[in-house]
Amino acid sequence: MGVPTMAKEATRLRLHVRGAVQGVGFRPYVHGLASRYSLAGFVANDPHGVVIEIEGERTSDFVAALPREKPPLARIDQISVQEIGSLAADEFHIRASEQGRVSTRIVADAATCPQCLEELFDPNSRFYLYPFINCTHCGPRYTIAERLPYDRPFTAMKSFAMCAACAAEYADPGSRRFHAEAIACPQCGPRLNHGVADIAAAIAEGKIVAIKGLGGYQLLCDARNHEAVQRLRQRKQRDQKPFAVMVAAADAVGEIAEAAGSEIALLESAARPIVLLRSRNSLAPALAPGLSRIGVMLPVAPLHHLVLHALRSIHPRADGANGAVVATSANPGGEPLVIANDEAARRLAGIADLIVTHDRDIFTRADDSVVSVVAGRTQFIRRARGYVPEPIRLARPVPPVLAVGGALKSTITVTRGDEAFVSQHIGDLDTAEGIRFFEETVRHLVSTLDVEPAVVAHDLHPNMASTRFAEASGCRLVPIQHHHAHAASVMAEHGLEGPVLALVLDGYGYGSDGGNWGGELLLCEGARFQRIGQLAPLKMPGGDRAAREPWRMAAAMLQSLRRGAEIPQRFAAQPQAERLVALLDQPDVPTTTSAGRLFDAAAGLLGITEVQSYEGEAAMKLEARVRRAAVFDRGWAIEGGVLSMHPLFERLAFDVMDPTQGAELFHGTFAAACVDWIGRAARSTGVANIVLSGGCFLNAVLSEQVQHGCMAAGLNPLLPRQVPPNDGGLSLGQAWIAALKINESDSLEGSL
Repeated sequence: MGVPTMAKEATRLRLHVRGAVQGVGFRPYVHGLASRYSLAGFVANDPHGVVIEIEGERTSDFVAALPREKPPLARIDQISVQEIGSLAADEFHIRASEQGRVSTRIVADAATCPQCLEELFDPNSRFYLYPFINCTHCGPRYTIAERLPYDRPFTAMKSFAMCAACAAEYADPGSRRFHAEAIACPQCGPRLNHGVADIAAAIAEGKIVAIKGLGGYQLLCDARNHEAVQRLRQRKQRDQKPFAVMVAAADAVGEIAEAAGSEIALLESAARPIVLLRSRNSLAPALAPGLSRIGVMLPVAPLHHLVLHALRSIHPRADGANGAVVATSANPGGEPLVIANDEAARRLAGIADLIVTHDRDIFTRADDSVVSVVAGRTQFIRRARGYVPEPIRLARPVPPVLAVGGALKSTITVTRGDEAFVSQHIGDLDTAEGIRFFEETVRHLVSTLDVEPAVVAHDLHPNMASTRFAEASGCRLVPIQHHHAHAASVMAEHGLEGPVLALVLDGYGYGSDGGNWGGELLLCEGARFQRIGQLAPLKMPGGDRAAREPWRMAAAMLQSLRRGAEIPQRFAAQPQAERLVALLDQPDVPTTTSAGRLFDAAAGLLGITEVQSYEGEAAMKLEARVRRAAVFDRGWAIEGGVLSMHPLFERLAFDVMDPTQGAELFHGTFAAACVDWIGRAARSTGVANIVLSGGCFLNAVLSEQVQHGCMAAGLNPLLPRQVPPNDGGLSLGQAWIAALKINESDSLEGSL
């Protein structure tokens, strides 16, 4: 972003600043800057960002310093400057916000800043041990905002009248809490219903505690207590799916996981995501069974700091180890995150031994974000609290679009100008509660951004809840093929319109021919795509049930290798194994080109996972076995654009090998096959930009090996970095394609 060069004689200026400049201490920052340069005038929030008028001899110094010294949470997209007439003012002040059609935005929630943390544990501070301390550099934003502009009357703090001390800081330009909309203290702010000592004692005793966090309730228990973790699993009905862990500070991470510098930086960032790290296996075995990585996070809110401090000081461990607590979403049965107090009492009573609530509302639920570092870069697994609603910058302005995503790991996207706002992770739309959360998110994001969508983009699948919502909207509809949307999500964030080659590897997507797609090589340009390759079809006995039971896909692979007679013996523990032999010979068994089902088949054949208790379990446990990065042989065949991995599975099925050896052979060979497949297509099309997307690219081994292989071949591989490669990024791709379709349609009409 460039700053206009101002003539020295310009002394009366109006500036408009656009970006994330509300609720981040920007107005007090401007006030201090104006005071430094002895300027008169004012600053105010307006519907587009912040408006500043200044008069004095050093206005050019002010303009130069404005973007250079901005507050840590501020994001400046544009500064416009114009000369105006005299302000007739002799001082600088902050004005009330201007109303109107909104085109600014709210920043994401931010973890407790170092200054507030110091005050939290300072006995001389009036915020000593206060679990809701915050300032303009930290604290809740998006989750407590009802609408824009971000002023206290439009937040969850509107019901808390400031005491004299808070009001004085709020009005003091020299204070870090000058116009901090969420300011509060023990005298006037929100209150907990249980003391921190009681919370820590319950955790130390092996109990399960539900606490109200920034974006919703969380469930906590001692991560070193195997019985407590098992009890949490039983109550939450979560058999195997891993739990995240919270520790007090970065210096405690090394006790439980291996972390590189880039991973520590992510842990300590204001977003405070859960970061996947290689486990040292020092916590309860029930925490992440069968996996090599665990999710680790640092405290987000002051209450987290207080609880972990109390565990260390009041209830120290006999072995001297730092406290580590499970910190998982309070969403029983896969339903949306609990945010309301009465809802917590009703839905969490059978899970938590202690429910800790407070009287500050959460307006927008936002789960913890989950990230990992792949090939030295951040990769999202779940994008939510701490990152939403930060927009993704598009290559150019586009018409307003609402994109409603898919059915799993759902998000929505709303475009405004050259920005795409991807919602927080919504989750699966297979329950009434999940659909209500989805509809609530649509209403909130569209309203907050003050956008009227020109079209609604949706998945091609006719029976998704999101598709039905789109059809009922009354808007112009743009159906988008699932894997095309995956490819376009990467194109959107990298500013590409094509041509690109896209390798999309995932579990399932409704194909243009109505088939079960999931391993596709696409040629994309503008709003169009061509399917130029696919994985060899494999039978999927039992339909969707085969996605939950990897042994079925392993059996299908055996049958395709002409060894179906061995199925009953290999899968003797499965009651349906005998019947499956006959079923696989039927002509009407559905087939799939899914890469995800290949991972399942490998896990089933190697005896790693025969039946899954959560989505992706087989693939994750298969990846966890890999120790060496690139082990492969020529275990594939490519003919007519179709990639067959049957030669690899011949070895996996019939050579004697342990699961680790088999997992390494599968990953290395499949990655090498993908690079060969891409390379052939690149040579025949002349296209060097390679887009890699789909849920299988959450697999770090596959992602790194395909990326490195493409680079070694002189190609330019591009992975999603601002949204997940799984269905969490689908809505961004839908929005980009729909916007391009509108532009193409408008151009066509204009040429007639």
